[in-house]
Amino acid sequence: MSDRKKLLVIGDRVLISPDSGEDRTKVGLYLPRTVTERDAVQSGRIVATGPGMPLPAPKDMDDEPWKSNFHEPHHVPMETRIGDHAIFLRKAAIEIKYEDKTYLVVPQAAILVLLRDSDKSEES
Repeated sequence: MSDRKKLLVIGDRVLISPDSGEDRTKVGLYLPRTVTERDAVQSGRIVATGPGMPLPAPKDMDDEPWKSNFHEPHHVPMETRIGDHAIFLRKAAIEIKYEDKTYLVVPQAAILVLLRDSDKSEES
């Protein structure tokens, strides 16, 4: 068994590697200073996503308590994918440090725009 630990993202959150504080992102998007200061917008690359917002199982509504309570978890699927470049509201982000790297945990609802390679968007 490996002692190596792994970050797991929970629910409808994403783990983002933030871009540096430059006005132009690595993928070529230009964020004017008025936007970044007024709306506190930030960008970065998505490195992990959660499974999505959990949904209650239909069995939870049954009036028959003798039935098995085991059910497979169901989630509202995520729109974000690993490798997407996201522009998001900075105030919704939580900064964490893991293995000497800084990451941001952001709820999917705080993401304003995704930039995805066209070949990745055709995969699903």
